[in-house]
Amino acid sequence: MNTTDNFPVEDRSSLSIVSVTELQKQLNESLKQLSPERLQVLVDFAAYLANAESEAANQELLTIPGLLDRIKQNQATPKTQYINWRTIRSDV
Repeated sequence: MNTTDNFPVEDRSSLSIVSVTELQKQLNESLKQLSPERLQVLVDFAAYLANAESEAANQELLTIPGLLDRIKQNQATPKTQYINWRTIRSDV
């Protein structure tokens, strides 16, 4: 089974074994070895991946029934009708 970014699910689960800190460390070491041209390619690719991840999250949110309508309704609510949450809840 493939995800939207074409990486098999099996590869993703194996990544959870490696810590994010270790991945960042490996990436930083690799960055030091790249030419400016390759670094630009990597920047472009990272932007593409971030966009794909954001788009997937947006699509997931859009599958929630009525969510977009509720957001539009909340945006149309005049700020004068807002209530400070601290006046309602003092236990948080």
